Amino acid sequence: MRSTALSVSLGASLCLALAACNFSSGNDQSGEGGAQQAGSEAASNNLADTMASTDGTSEGDSAAGMADFQQQPTMQLQVVLDRLGFTPGVVDGEVGSSTRNALEGFQEANGLAVSGELDTETKQALEQWRSIPATRMVTIPADFAQGPFQPTPESAAEQAKMDRLGYTSLDEKLAERFHTTVDTLAMLNSSARPAASASPATAGSPTPTPSASASSSGDAGSTPRPAMFRAGQQIRVPNVGADQIAPGSVDDQQWLATLRTLGVGSQQPGAERIVVSKSAGTLKVFDKDDKLIGMYTATMGSTQDPLPLGDWKVNGVAHNPPFEFDPDLFWDVPDSEAEQTLPPGPNGPVGVVWIDLSKEHYGIHGTPEPQTIGRAESHGCVRLTNWDAARLAQMVSPGTKVLFES
Repeated sequence: MRSTALSVSLGASLCLALAACNFSSGNDQSGEGGAQQAGSEAASNNLADTMASTDGTSEGDSAAGMADFQQQPTMQLQVVLDRLGFTPGVVDGEVGSSTRNALEGFQEANGLAVSGELDTETKQALEQWRSIPATRMVTIPADFAQGPFQPTPESAAEQAKMDRLGYTSLDEKLAERFHTTVDTLAMLNSSARPAASASPATAGSPTPTPSASASSSGDAGSTPRPAMFRAGQQIRVPNVGADQIAPGSVDDQQWLATLRTLGVGSQQPGAERIVVSKSAGTLKVFDKDDKLIGMYTATMGSTQDPLPLGDWKVNGVAHNPPFEFDPDLFWDVPDSEAEQTLPPGPNGPVGVVWIDLSKEHYGIHGTPEPQTIGRAESHGCVRLTNWDAARLAQMVSPGTKVLFES
C-alpha cells in the first residue's frame, strides 16, 4: 500500500498544448474546503473532515445506530464496492451499468464468475462487509459550508472572468463529498426544509449558513431547486468510506483540501498498469502482481474524437489544473470564438485533476458532471468522476503503463 499521495509537478517540459482536453500546468492555489484548516489539523491521526467515516470506533457504533431508516440493499452494495475501489460512479441506490461494472470488477478481483449480477457466490464473498450500513448521519461543519458558491456561466468567455470554477451550491458540494447526487441527498432527507426556510439556530449551535445559490437536481439541464442544506444541520448521507488522510502523506496543502472535500483517502495501492476498454466503458487498475485493484466506469471518446487505441504511459499528474480553451481544437465549437484560459476548480472542464499521457493531447481527468459518466461522450480523453480521478491520481506515477483497447 502506498502511504503517500503523488504530487507530480508538470513543469515547462510537460506543458502541452492539449487538444480536446486542454490544460495548463499551473496548479490551483485555493483548494475547495480550506487548506488552512487542513494544515491546522496536522497533529491528528486523520486529516479528513469531521464528516469522515468512523467505522470501528465508538462514534461509528453510535452513527450506525441511527443509520438506515429503511432498507437500502442496493445503496449498501454500492457503498461497499466504492470503499473497495470498484466504484459504481454515483452512489444513488439504483442498479445501472456502473453498478454492474463495479460488481464485475469485484468478481474478477476475487476469482468469481464475472457476471455483473449479485449471485450467491458474490453475496458470500461480500458477507464480511454486511454490517456496514448504507447510510450514516453527519453534521455539516461551518467551514465546509463556507462558499463562495457561484453559478457556472455557460460561455468560456464568462468562465474565464472567474477566479475559480468552484461548486455552485453547498448541496452540490455535499453530493460530491459523499459520491452521490443532489437528488439522492434530497431523497435521503425528504423531511428536511429548504435552507432558506430553516428556523434560526438555537443558542450554542452553529449559525446556519445557507448556500448562496440554488442547487441543480443532479440531471444536466434540469431546473435548479432551492438550496436544502446549511451549516450545523444534521443530515443522512451515503456511508462512503476509505477517506482517511494520514498526517504527512500529502505535502500539497491545496491537494489535501481537495481530497478532504471529495472524501478520498490518501492511502491508495500503487498502479503498475491501466487498461481502458472502449467496448466495456471501464478503466481497470492492476498492481505489480497483476492483480485487479480498482475499476471505474469511464466516459471515453466519441465518433468525432475516438479513443486512440494502443499502448501509452503516464507522463505526470497536475492537481487542480487550469484549462486552455482553444476553439480550433473542438469540433463542436465555432472557430470564431476566442481562446480562453479557464480557472481551476471542480466544475472546470477537467475537474480536479489531469493525468497526462504520452499520447499527445490525451489524458485521464475528472468532470463537473459526475452523473453523466458512462452515459455521455467526451472529446477524446478518458473522463471519471472527480473522486475516482483523485483516487487514481494517487495510484499512478510517471511511467505507469496505459492500454487503450477496443
